[in-house]
Formats: sequence, C-alpha cells, structure tokens
Amino acid sequence: MDGSRHEWMEPGAFEVAAGVHRIPLPLPNDGLRAVNVYAIADGDALTLVDGGWALEESRDRLDRALRTLGAGLGDIRQFLVTHAHRDHYTQAVAVRREYGSAVRLGEGERATLRALRDPEHRSNRAQLALLAECGAKPVLEAVRAASGGPRAGHSWEEPDEWIGETTDVGLPDRPLRALATPGHTRGHLVFLDEAHGLMFAGDHVLPHITPSIGFEQAPGPLPLRDYLDSLRLVRALPDMRLLPAHGPVTGSVHARVDELLDHHDGRLAVSAGVVERGADTAYAAARGLTWTRRERALDDLDPYNQMLAVLETKAHLDVLVLQGRLRAEEIDGVRHYAPA
Repeated sequence: MDGSRHEWMEPGAFEVAAGVHRIPLPLPNDGLRAVNVYAIADGDALTLVDGGWALEESRDRLDRALRTLGAGLGDIRQFLVTHAHRDHYTQAVAVRREYGSAVRLGEGERATLRALRDPEHRSNRAQLALLAECGAKPVLEAVRAASGGPRAGHSWEEPDEWIGETTDVGLPDRPLRALATPGHTRGHLVFLDEAHGLMFAGDHVLPHITPSIGFEQAPGPLPLRDYLDSLRLVRALPDMRLLPAHGPVTGSVHARVDELLDHHDGRLAVSAGVVERGADTAYAAARGLTWTRRERALDDLDPYNQMLAVLETKAHLDVLVLQGRLRAEEIDGVRHYAPA
C-alpha cells in the first residue's frame, strides 16, 4: 500500500518498521486529503509523530487505528510535532486536554504560536502584508474578502516542551534525534531514527509534491534560502527511508531531496527569465509563470492558491537577489526587481 500514489490515504494502521505504524488521518480540504501520523512503540505507551487536525472524524479514526494495535488515545505518552500547522498540531493539543499527553514542538515556532494565540489574530495577516509588498493588490483584496475576522486561539495552546535545533528525544527502546529543518516553517523539525535508518520528515521532504515555503504567521526573511539549506543538511546525512506527513513511505530521502533541489534550481532559472523579460514585481512574475502539474495560469487559480503562488515567486526572486542574479528596491512599499 505504501508504494501507491493514492492508496496511502486509506484508513488503518500500517506497519512501516518494527514498532512503527503509519496512521493516515483525514483533512477537510480539497487539496491535501490526509496527513500521516506515526505511532511508535514507547515502552508500555506510544509516542506519536504529529497529531493531525482536531476534527471529530480524525479523532475517531485515530482511536480506531490505535485499537487495532491494542492501544487507545489514553496510551499516547507524548506527541513529537514537526511544526505548528493546523493539520499537525491541533489534534495533539486536543488529545492532551482529554488525556494529559505531553506535546513537544520546535522552539523556532514560538513567534508563530504567539501570533496564533493572539485573540485579535486575523487569518493570513502576515501573508496579506507580503502580498502588498509583492504588488499583488487583486490577490490581496480577494484573500482579504475571504478571510474571517478575529478568532479565538484556543487550538493553539503552547507545548509542554520546546525542542532545540538538535535534541536527543528519549524513548526507552528507540532513541530519536530532532533536527531543525527550517523552510516550510521557521521551526520545522524532522525526527531521525538513525539506528533503523528512518526519517520522520513531516512536510520537509514529501514524495509527490513540493511543500509550501514560509507559509506561517511569523515568516522569516528568506524562507527559500532556509529551505534549500535544510534540504542540503539532510542530504549530507546517511540515506534513510522517507516517512513523510503526506504521501506514501519511500525508500530514499536522498533521491527525493535531489529531485526537490533540481526542481528549485529550475524554478529559479525560469523566475529569473520572467524578470529579464520585464516582470518587475513578484505578482507580475507569478503571472508570467505556470502553476501545478497542469501548467495553469495564475489567474486560473482560486485566491488562496494565487496567494501561495505569488509568495512562492517572491521567495524565489529574493534568493536570486541573494545570489546576485537580480537586484531589488522598495518603491512606495512594493518590492521591485530587475536583472543585476
């Protein structure tokens, strides 16, 4: 089942290594339909890598999957959460409220969690500011119209422990090492089971899609630079089996990292090309590129995916500036690009 492009989303608990089971949990959106959490035998209890989205259907499916392993939600000792996106973090918090499981999260997520816990927090506030910098007024207005007002931050409680950039995670029978891999988010972690050659990769390395870059409430200044550096960091490790948050388990982290690095090299080249042909903002450049495997125009995407596309374009253009291939200047709050 783990070898299929679509069957990985089927419910159940699937053994991927001795003492490790992959449990796909449902998501409520049309794009990503499921997230993998991984149940690891932890003495007489369980450790889960990631928690899923706090939905009744997800909770029930997790409970049913654990019962096939002779366990239940109350047997979860701790959640090791790769990053503070809703589909990874919020169900861990919900289970903690009910059963007292510990929740551990990378310390690089502090700023984002602080923003999410603000009672006046508005959806996509950071992204709206970046869209203005990109000169993407039509996208900004469409996203703002679709965004709600202030909402309670009750799903965004702080973790029991913040995990450092490289931290040994003590399990009785399976030592794990947390490794900071910023890029997808500033505090993203992967968890390494080096003795068994396993990488619990979260969204850092995904087998079939390229993860979004810097989509968070407190993004760093150069998320693509950070992401590429993190890819090279894990590429320098011994190769391991890839246990991703979305998609099937695959045999080689290195093979997929090489594909992702090649993808971004190509995307940097075409992004430079659209600027050389006259696009002078991230919005204009995004309109000169194509999107998804179907090579769709930016205007054919829905507002949310237009936002992701424009911000991804900005991330690539800013790396090109860092590399000296483009130059940039701010004019009336909009960042303009030109060939170096």
